[in-house]
Amino acid sequence: MADQQALDEVVEYTSGLIRIDTTNRGGGDCQERPAAEYAAERLAGAGLEPLLLERTPGRTNVVARIEGTDPSADALLVHGHLDVVPAEAADWSVHPFSGEVRDGVVWGRGAVDMKNMDAMILAVVRSWAREGVRPRRDLVIAFTADEEASAEDGSGFLADRHPELFEGCTEGISESGAFTFHDGAGRQLYPIAAGERGTGWLKLTARGRAGHGSKVNRENAVTRLAAAVTRIGEHEWPLRLTPTVRAALTELAALYGIEADLTDVDRLLEKLGPAAKLVEATVRNSANPTMLDAGYKLNVVPGEAVAHIDGRYLAGAEEEFRATLDELTGPDVTWEFAHHEVALQAPVDSALFARMRAAVEEFAPEGHVVPYCMSGGTDAKQFSRLGITGYGFAPLKLPEDLDYQALFHGVDERVPVEALHFGVQVLDRFLRTA
Repeated sequence: MADQQALDEVVEYTSGLIRIDTTNRGGGDCQERPAAEYAAERLAGAGLEPLLLERTPGRTNVVARIEGTDPSADALLVHGHLDVVPAEAADWSVHPFSGEVRDGVVWGRGAVDMKNMDAMILAVVRSWAREGVRPRRDLVIAFTADEEASAEDGSGFLADRHPELFEGCTEGISESGAFTFHDGAGRQLYPIAAGERGTGWLKLTARGRAGHGSKVNRENAVTRLAAAVTRIGEHEWPLRLTPTVRAALTELAALYGIEADLTDVDRLLEKLGPAAKLVEATVRNSANPTMLDAGYKLNVVPGEAVAHIDGRYLAGAEEEFRATLDELTGPDVTWEFAHHEVALQAPVDSALFARMRAAVEEFAPEGHVVPYCMSGGTDAKQFSRLGITGYGFAPLKLPEDLDYQALFHGVDERVPVEALHFGVQVLDRFLRTA
């Protein structure tokens, strides 16, 4: 079990990493290097030999390996990203890069996404160094840049240019899993991610005839674009259940004592009540219009108009996604991927999932572990190029009045100290036995 120093250090490291501003706006100006050096220094203090790797100056990644006791065992990747999304200080109760610890809570951008997990990893590794602990299998520790944008300077770069560092890795864990989900009826669920929807960020371009705004124009690019965007935004995507989502629905139905009727999923979701939030975003593909760009003067009809769509598709449903977009955009609008990554699927009956479940249940015996699929994506997508099966496992025990998922990219992002302590204990137990 992790010692008291590890419990103190996870709070210190979460706060310390938050104070390092690693805002990633997607334009390439993020500088993860100070946070990478912070992590590398603490890994070195645990007797490891971390490598600092960059594709672009300042966009730094850290990789280190812990040798296991069983040389015949496959290696496990444990990874977290160092960058964060932007935060507007005027909107926050506490400055987003203060890392302030107040009333038993650590405040700041990255507190849940995902400098908390980075800090947990560091605290566990350092506690092992003090105790002389070695895991059963090799662990590859990776802290990455650029996850909040394209990952080209982070996990994509590592997978493409440094695959040798991940030799032997067959499975990996990272963010967005094993957190407390309160269902409003007294139950505490701990969803562990065993899949991710694919990323299909789209750029739509409509072209037409430029002209004076006072004239009739049947080839108006803005009108063509607006019609396509409306069709996409209003489209009802059909149900598509992946194995992970089927398992989630089945386990949740059993927990609530209701029939797992997968022939009427919408009705089943209604019966699940608040717990349906864990599943409802991943029973279909989706495409949400997010950005529009057209024109340069009010009385001029532009010859081109552009929109961006946040598209997500389930494992096995990418071709349907593409074909549907071809149909919805129509003949006057073209589309292309601005960013494209695969959907992931991980087995929920694996030995690794069972060990994650056991580690959570040891420290939260009142909880119920269930599998789920992430609606978004993580660095596990890029590491899947190396044949690494990814799970979401960043354990946190949270109070009922804290909406964990709303804190991702939200205002007043924060994490309770007790949640960090729980996370260290669970992660320590899991990694010792993984």
